[in-house]
Amino acid sequence: MPAVELLCRYFPELNPETVGTILAAPRERRCIMVGEGTGLSSSAAAAKLASCHGIPFLEKFEMPADAAKRIPLRLVHEYQCLPILSAEENADTLALVTNWIPEPRMDGWVLALTGKRPVWHMASPESIDAAIQENFGVGAGSLDSADLAALGMEGEVEEEEDENAAIIRFINDIVSKAAGDRATDIHFEPQKDSLNIRYRIDGELVPVRLPDNLVKFQAAIISRLKIMAKLNISERRRPQDGRIHFRHAGDDIDIRVSTLPTLYGESVSLRLLGTKAAPLSISDLGFLADDEARIVHQIERPHGIILVTGPTGSGKSTTLNAFLRRILRPELRIMTVEDPVEYEVPSVNQTQVHAEIGLTFANVLRSILRQDPDVIMVGEIRDRETADIAIRASLTGHLVLSTLHTNDAAGALTRLTDMGIEPFLIASSVELIIAQRLVRRLCKRCARPVERKRETLLPYLTALGIPHDVITTPTETIYEPVGCDHCRGIGYKGRVGIFEILPVSEAVHDHIVNRSSAREIHEQALAEGMRTLQRCGWEQVKRGITTLPEIMTYAEKFDG
Repeated sequence: MPAVELLCRYFPELNPETVGTILAAPRERRCIMVGEGTGLSSSAAAAKLASCHGIPFLEKFEMPADAAKRIPLRLVHEYQCLPILSAEENADTLALVTNWIPEPRMDGWVLALTGKRPVWHMASPESIDAAIQENFGVGAGSLDSADLAALGMEGEVEEEEDENAAIIRFINDIVSKAAGDRATDIHFEPQKDSLNIRYRIDGELVPVRLPDNLVKFQAAIISRLKIMAKLNISERRRPQDGRIHFRHAGDDIDIRVSTLPTLYGESVSLRLLGTKAAPLSISDLGFLADDEARIVHQIERPHGIILVTGPTGSGKSTTLNAFLRRILRPELRIMTVEDPVEYEVPSVNQTQVHAEIGLTFANVLRSILRQDPDVIMVGEIRDRETADIAIRASLTGHLVLSTLHTNDAAGALTRLTDMGIEPFLIASSVELIIAQRLVRRLCKRCARPVERKRETLLPYLTALGIPHDVITTPTETIYEPVGCDHCRGIGYKGRVGIFEILPVSEAVHDHIVNRSSAREIHEQALAEGMRTLQRCGWEQVKRGITTLPEIMTYAEKFDG
């Protein structure tokens, strides 16, 4: 039965236009799109398709050790199919698994290239994709198209493809895969006899399985990245910075590129910024109910400074943008100065700094004050000049949102003092400081509740500096990661924030004016009920949002 008829008959929720869009998408996306249109998981959609088409669906499958010899690499990537161990296979047949309904031309190519008739099975797109990466590497098909090109596969690959075209496809595959996996960074790291590529996903570095023939393309890959970023390819002795605009699945991705000379060549790091990334609301960030209420109350006020602190990559910009979206309304003129603009916010006037032409945070902020703003967001307070202007803006009736690089909330106040700002100005302008970190979020589909005795949890509480009386029952239900297709067997999917909220009360105000240390301010805030980062992390563990190992990983950093 043709795919169009099959989808229309067995998935009445899909209208003809949606069916056309699905069939025009890459094979690896089709079951996912069917699931999105019908409310099914991609695995359930694939299973129903297989049943309707009359072929077996495999929850799990095993590949033979000589898989790479049984089927051409390019065919694996073009049709997302893999050889598997199966009792149905004999001398004249080849057992294959794919993630979409097999097409007649696939039978022809398998027979032509292997001399065997295919016996088809289906599996979820996630399991197929994971198996391809594990056994063949990301982008392997891009660097090896000779098998099908030699046989003249018209409309699939050109008969003659030069090395440059192969490199372009390989880089596109690498970036597309990273975007699909929600990676924030891609690192190309030259070694003595290899080129390592790693993704940063949910804060963790993940090695990318690569084709064996990658070494000979190493120089060409680095050069191509520099060309895409409009960098000087002949300059290999100095660091360079550039940008690449990339389109993936209909979305624009702004990629910041940084090169750095190393012992065995240039290391290239890509930071992926989705210019149309899905915005988060304050509730999505992971604030506890009382903290969220305190923040909403503060950002609704007409003036003052709200600071968000934390290390690079801790989600500060995401938090500030969620604040902007919460207060966005026609009667407010909101202006921002950022480096870079990571999220586009409708009806907000956003400016990106360009230090090379003198467009710095301080200069833009000075000009913004002449633009009659009500709310100003400063991407980061980096120096005294920017801090002075931000404080002056808040004292003249503007709400100012900004970030600082400090370890905790109290440290932000002493950091401003270290910049040379008078303590009385800090105390009069800063209203709220939020310190934050990101921890991995448990996969909702496979997280498993576990009863833990109080005695086994007390050492964790001690290490985190949390009073033991937070556990009042003999046992506590917490959740542990398991791993499934949805989270690629990791047990975690996405990240969530943990926060430390420090309001500038009268007592804290006095500490600032008296130039008290960060430790003294921190202790005063604790006495007034501030919840530390560690305590917030424990609350997220109890809610089943994250796990104790995730919180313990950051425990020493919190103490900084």
